[in-house]
Amino acid sequence: MTIRFATNKDLKEIKDLLLQVNNVHAEGRPDIFIKDKTKFTDEEIIALLKDKNNIIFAYADENDKLVGYAFCHEKEQENSNNMVPVKTLYIFDLCVDEKHRHQHIGQTLLKHVEKWAKENAFYNIELNVWECNPSAKAFYQRMGLSALKTTLEKKL
Repeated sequence: MTIRFATNKDLKEIKDLLLQVNNVHAEGRPDIFIKDKTKFTDEEIIALLKDKNNIIFAYADENDKLVGYAFCHEKEQENSNNMVPVKTLYIFDLCVDEKHRHQHIGQTLLKHVEKWAKENAFYNIELNVWECNPSAKAFYQRMGLSALKTTLEKKL
């Protein structure tokens, strides 16, 4: 197994994993997520792969088939009157194929993202996790991530 940058040839596997992630969220929050849909269209995925501000890591098996990914985006806090300018690597999607879970792939992938971010002078890594996905939240906490801020809601 290897970690590499994702390419257009990974499109089918990326879409399959996006569907898995979405359906976990649709099960937990059907009032927000639509079951059997994906976050991005094929065209949007291809655009993300081309965009230099996005880094998409692919965890590939021995046949070079993608079994996990981490979608990352570079963001900078700048032009703020009260905040220090920092460069953050924001992980906006991370998934391991359900058939390959519990093999430390997510852990390896997240450690790779962290190492890459350090080597490229990022201040931190950030991500959001939905409360309806407690196993993901527990995973990230085990990996050393902690709450930066909290979004609260009141359904009306």
